[in-house]
Amino acid sequence: MLRPPSRYLSSLAVALAACASLSACQRAEEAAAEPDARPVHSINIERQDAGDVVVLSGRVAAQDETAVAFRIPGRMIERPVNVGDRVRKGQVLARLEQMNERNQLLTAQAALNAARAERVRAGDALQRQQSLIGEGFTTRANLDTALATFRSAEAQVKSAEAQVQMAQDLVGFTVLTAEFDGSVTARGAEAGEVVQGGQMVLRIARAGGTDAVFEVPPQVLRAASREAPVEVSLTEDPRITATGLVREVSPQANPITGTFTVRVGLASPPSGMLLGSVVSGRMKLAGEQLVVIPASALMTSGGSPAIWVVDRATSTVALRNITILRHEPGSVVVGEGLAPGDTVVTAGVQALRPGQKVRLLNEAS
Repeated sequence: MLRPPSRYLSSLAVALAACASLSACQRAEEAAAEPDARPVHSINIERQDAGDVVVLSGRVAAQDETAVAFRIPGRMIERPVNVGDRVRKGQVLARLEQMNERNQLLTAQAALNAARAERVRAGDALQRQQSLIGEGFTTRANLDTALATFRSAEAQVKSAEAQVQMAQDLVGFTVLTAEFDGSVTARGAEAGEVVQGGQMVLRIARAGGTDAVFEVPPQVLRAASREAPVEVSLTEDPRITATGLVREVSPQANPITGTFTVRVGLASPPSGMLLGSVVSGRMKLAGEQLVVIPASALMTSGGSPAIWVVDRATSTVALRNITILRHEPGSVVVGEGLAPGDTVVTAGVQALRPGQKVRLLNEAS
């Protein structure tokens, strides 16, 4: 077997090594000339409402709720309605004993009859004096006296008629009736009790209007917008929901809790939202339009926060410093350094370098 000379083998090895080195150099030059674009995830910057969302607990109440009471004192003998009952306008709610009031009415009617009889007598006397004065059988003084007596009798009749009307009103005040349609929400007296004038007997919620009532801290009240809709859901069944607008804000804070009572008028509340039900209200606070980016896009440059911004014309990235207003779970609120339309890299930021070409895998807002 013939073997090649050792000098030939050495020359061959040197040639192969040179070719390998040349190929490696060519690949390096090609890689440097045409670098591979790194795939990255990105977002397009848009300003969005950064107002916080607050959730408060409250209750369902009627928009108008009135305490009904007797105008006069007395012993209540009947109260045919109870809590939870629906009442109609004009329906009898309670009654007082009427004996004293009816006796006053009889007395006033008797006084009226007597006044009317006196007016008739005074009128006849006036007519006689007027006839006699024409014939010269009486004096002008007698005629004047008869005229004054008649006018006094007429005044007595009017006074007696007013007394009768007042007595009739007192009898009517012994019957308590509903002034509007609604539901009874509370009671303040039972049959057999002696009640005072103005003492609450029943509390009635007017039909046709429903509110969600919340106790709101002052810092939330300052940031809230009365034009923003409020989402209200039943606590025991969040599927039962309604929306409404702030209808009334208490001008004075509760001296014990320091909160303000806010009433939200509900538009077409579902039947499941009964009066007194516990509800939760979600409301977005008014806030300026800010730039919010994912926390994964954040890095540091020179000790300051920075992000990678993509130049769409060249598909390269550049490092840009930003200022941060606040950190939130999973996101960062940017104060300065970004503008709407900028494209920011959100993943793989630690593996990038200035001027590097990138390929956008996805774009979100």
